[in-house]
Amino acid sequence: MNLSTITVLPVNCVRGTIACPGDKSVSHRYAMLAALSEGQTIVENFAPGVDCATTLECLTSLGVHITSDSAESSGQLSRLKIDGCGLGNLSQPAHPLDARNSGTTMRLLAGILAGHSFECTLTGDESLQTRPMRRIIDPLVSMGAQVTSNNNCAPLTITGGRLRGITWTPNVPSAQIKSAILLAGLHASGKTTVCETVSTRDHTEQALEAFGVRVERGENWVAVEPGGTLRGCQLQVPGDISSAAVWATAAAALAHSEIELTNVGLNPTRTGILDILRRAGAIVKSEIKNTLAGEPTGSIYVRYDKLRPVIITPAEVPYVIDELPILAALATHRGGGIKVTGAQELRFKESNRITALVAGLNTLGAEVRELPDGFEVESTKALVGGTVDAAGDHRLVMAFTLAALGASNPCTILGAQIVDVSYPHFFETLETVRS
Repeated sequence: MNLSTITVLPVNCVRGTIACPGDKSVSHRYAMLAALSEGQTIVENFAPGVDCATTLECLTSLGVHITSDSAESSGQLSRLKIDGCGLGNLSQPAHPLDARNSGTTMRLLAGILAGHSFECTLTGDESLQTRPMRRIIDPLVSMGAQVTSNNNCAPLTITGGRLRGITWTPNVPSAQIKSAILLAGLHASGKTTVCETVSTRDHTEQALEAFGVRVERGENWVAVEPGGTLRGCQLQVPGDISSAAVWATAAAALAHSEIELTNVGLNPTRTGILDILRRAGAIVKSEIKNTLAGEPTGSIYVRYDKLRPVIITPAEVPYVIDELPILAALATHRGGGIKVTGAQELRFKESNRITALVAGLNTLGAEVRELPDGFEVESTKALVGGTVDAAGDHRLVMAFTLAALGASNPCTILGAQIVDVSYPHFFETLETVRS
């Protein structure tokens, strides 16, 4: 399917059962920790998107041997074998590492590279080179690494080596910042502690424990001690709840809709979207059926009921930061509406998500107002349709698609191919539930 431009037709409802691709956040972390381990790690259901493939390419350039088995029917990476190099034993790459559009790849690898006594440059595409990196530069420098940047943006040139443990409170609640510091802390001479004013997703902590690292946790802090050995293991990545959320939200938006999502990660730091869909009027049920490496997995069932407007407070934002664009799209459907504040971090994603989201939805006929730290959507009429630009942002492709399902006319999305960053076969999956 050619996704450079795609036209989305309105639907009456969505119905069906979907197994979503592997979780992107978990996949990044499993691959990186496997690279630092002793022995071989086997990862099942590794995320198929471009971002995670980028992490694998960077690790390969650092001397990590990775083999994969692809499922012929979907092209997804169903199984990876990663031979670890051991903590602090990655090799200096022959060229700069290209993180492309993946902020997770850049920030987490920066933490790992800070513990290696060679010089390495991390770069990325034009969008990634505009994203703020001082938030990881400052703690890594405080630990003893040398980091040069382009005005606190990528490219980052890192010379690591002898690090010392620190206690750090990030200015912005961010699992990526927390993870970069903890990964550097594995190589430090003393305990490294990250304090958080708002708790963020804990996939790194769960993954560290799966590889044998002792992690200390308090109500608002997490710490690691150096000196341990990471051991290769066998892991299965749960289905990505951020991908599942698109279909759950579509069911909440469209009358007579009913969706079941299977083998989805139900980590409590990621399920805030389900609570918000309930407040928006949907009937939502979830059931944990298994817990592997600290990650609960199970099923989600969503059925349409009368749609209601919702308010998202700043305290809720860190738990649904990736889902805010699709919640804005939900709000454009009849009966909806939303106000989001405290989400200024959206301006520093793959695009300025607030500005690009508001512009796109307004182009389709929505009534959306941009706020300094969020947005407000009113829902008094169906969208009229039109043409929107995804602004190089995979989350906006999904949001505009969801909005388009309830429009009165077709909607055309420019640059839709960027959805492959996190969800290859997204549009093929849409066809299986369209009704």
